[in-house]
Amino acid sequence: MEGIRLTHVGGPTVLIEAGGWRLLTDPTFDPPGRRYNFGWGTSSRKLAGPAVAAVDLGPIDAVLLSHDHHDDNLDEAGRALLPSVGTVVTTVPGAKRLGGNAQGLAAWEATRLEAPDRAPLVITATPCRHGPPLSRPLVGEVVGFALGGEDGEDLLWISGDTVLYDGVREVANRLDVGTALIHLGGVRFPVTGPFRYTMTAAEAVKLCALLAPRTVVPIHYEGWKHFRQGRDAIEAEFANAPAAFRESVRWLPLGQPFDL
Repeated sequence: MEGIRLTHVGGPTVLIEAGGWRLLTDPTFDPPGRRYNFGWGTSSRKLAGPAVAAVDLGPIDAVLLSHDHHDDNLDEAGRALLPSVGTVVTTVPGAKRLGGNAQGLAAWEATRLEAPDRAPLVITATPCRHGPPLSRPLVGEVVGFALGGEDGEDLLWISGDTVLYDGVREVANRLDVGTALIHLGGVRFPVTGPFRYTMTAAEAVKLCALLAPRTVVPIHYEGWKHFRQGRDAIEAEFANAPAAFRESVRWLPLGQPFDL
């Protein structure tokens, strides 16, 4: 995709403007300070508020919601935003829970956004596993998203909350990814010990070796207590990666539009 403008609101929340379309990932707009329970004894406190208020976003054609059941991906203020957007694309179980304008996609299913004044946008759901092996019944369904035109070339890919596993590696085999928004943070919780629930920086480097994207954009690494790897750790890991990977990383200034 060409002419991409990204605005990082915070955490997993990014405004994507491309080809006349305005899309928002995982809307989180609650103020900081509150503790949220994620189930099975896990919880976290939000440390930073959104860099852009929901009311200042302008019209949104679609929300790309990796999953609806964790508040660090869809909080109360983000949920209140959903009825005002054109469509919400999410998991199949999530669409059933949300109802209304929500559309569910399983991994590798696709949908199209169409409007008279712009080229169609194809949205393809990609696999995620939000935790260690066999954790899916506990942590629930999650999807990532690949965005692009009908030709399927130079796609923008949002990883969603996932660890590195064969389903994510399949993205590299099946898709031509030009820009990758990768959910990092190396999420861990004391109650579950060493298990991780999102990618570490080291896993991101391994994934980039497979994807070979032109641009890598780290997101989902700041603003919450359960994010265990921040920007310093991510930069240190990429500093030891091949030069092509180091030069591809773009850090989005919070709250400011950034043209790729």
